[in-house]
Amino acid sequence: MTALPTGPSRLDRARGWLREHPLAFDAALAFGVLVCMIGMSFADPHGPHGPTFGARTPQPHALVLMLLAAVVLVYRRRRPMTVLAATGALSAVEFIVGDPPAPVVMTAVVALYTVAARTDRPTTWRVGLLSMTVLTATAMLFSSAPWYSQENIGVFAWTGMAAAAGDALRSRRAFVDAMRERAERAERTREEEARRRVAEERLRIARDLHDVVAHHIALVNVQAGVAAHVMDRRPDQAKEALGHVREASRSALNELRATVGLLRQSGDPEAPTEPAPGLAALDQLLESFRHAGQMVELARADHGTTLPAAVDLAAYRIIQEALTNVQKHAGAAARAEVSVVSVGRTVEVTVLDSGTGAHSGAADGGGHGLIGMRERATALGGTLTAGPRFNGGFRVQAILPVKAHAEGDV
Repeated sequence: MTALPTGPSRLDRARGWLREHPLAFDAALAFGVLVCMIGMSFADPHGPHGPTFGARTPQPHALVLMLLAAVVLVYRRRRPMTVLAATGALSAVEFIVGDPPAPVVMTAVVALYTVAARTDRPTTWRVGLLSMTVLTATAMLFSSAPWYSQENIGVFAWTGMAAAAGDALRSRRAFVDAMRERAERAERTREEEARRRVAEERLRIARDLHDVVAHHIALVNVQAGVAAHVMDRRPDQAKEALGHVREASRSALNELRATVGLLRQSGDPEAPTEPAPGLAALDQLLESFRHAGQMVELARADHGTTLPAAVDLAAYRIIQEALTNVQKHAGAAARAEVSVVSVGRTVEVTVLDSGTGAHSGAADGGGHGLIGMRERATALGGTLTAGPRFNGGFRVQAILPVKAHAEGDV
C-alpha cells in the first residue's frame, strides 16, 4: 500500500498565518465582539418568556461606544493596560448613561483576559480586583435595575473568570516553556557529555598507542642494532637478537590489535578478548628490557594489594614508558631501578636510572611520554612527578590511589 503524502492541513496553515499576523487576528476578534455586542443590544433579557430578540433597539450613543471599544480592542496585545483602561472607561460610561446599558463591558472582559495572560500573577490580582470592583460598583450604583440583579452579578462573575482564565493560560505557557527549555538543556548536556566522552576515549587510545609503539619500537631498534653490529663476527648472537626483534614485534602487533579492537562497531568481527596488561605481567615487561641489554632491578612491597583494573593498567604503562625513556635517552650503561610499594590507600611506583640525564628536559612537558604518564595519574586522582636526580640520572614517581576515581577515564 502506498502511503499518502502528509502535510499541514488548512486549519494548521490558518493557525500559522494568524500567529504570523497577530494584528489581523485581533482585528477579527474585535469584529466578532462588536457583532456580539450589537446582537445582544437588540435582546431584552427580561421578556415575558425569557430573553426576547428584537424587543429593543440600541441607542445611538451605545453604538458609538461599542464601536470605539471594538476599535480599541484591536490593539490589546500591543498596549494591554491602556486597552483595559480605555474599554473599562467606555464600559463605565455606558453603565452611567445607558438605560438599559449596552454590553460594552464585553470588551473590558476580553482586555482583562489579555492583561492576565501577558503579565505576572501579582499584576493580575491587582488589576483584576480593581477592574471587578470599579465595573461592578458602577453597574450597581447607576443601573436602573436593583443592585442585586443578574446583570450586575454577571459583570462581577465575567470579569473574575476573565482574570482567572488569563492567569491559567499564562501559567500553562510558562510551564510549557520551562519544560521545553529543560528538554533543550538536557539535550545540550547529553551532546556535551557525549563529546567529552569521545574526547576522553580518543585521548586514552592515543596514550595506549604511544606506550605500546614507543616501548616495542625502542626494543626492536636496540636489538636490530645489536644484530647489525655482530652479524659478521657472532652470527649466533645476531640470530638471538633477531629473535628478540621478532618477539617484540609480535607483542607490539598483539597489543595494537587489542587497542584498535576498542574501535570496532558491534557488527564488526570479534575483537580480541585478552585482558589488559597489569603489574602481574611486570616480570615479563622487565625481562623484555633485559633482553635488549638494559640492566633493570625490581623491588616490590605491594603483595596482597588488589588494584582496580584502571590503576593496575596505569601503573604498568607508567613503568613501561619510564623504562622506554631510559632505554632511549639514558645511555647504554645506565642502570634502572623499579619499585612498587603499597602505602596506605595508595600505591607508589618509582623508576630511577643512573644515566647521564640527557632526557631530563622532557620533564618540562616537552615529551608526549611524560604528558601521557601525567594524564594517566591525574585521571585516577593521583600525581606524577618527574625530573633529574641530584647525583645524575632521572626519577619518575607516580602515586596512585588504590581505588580509582573514574576507571573509565584511563
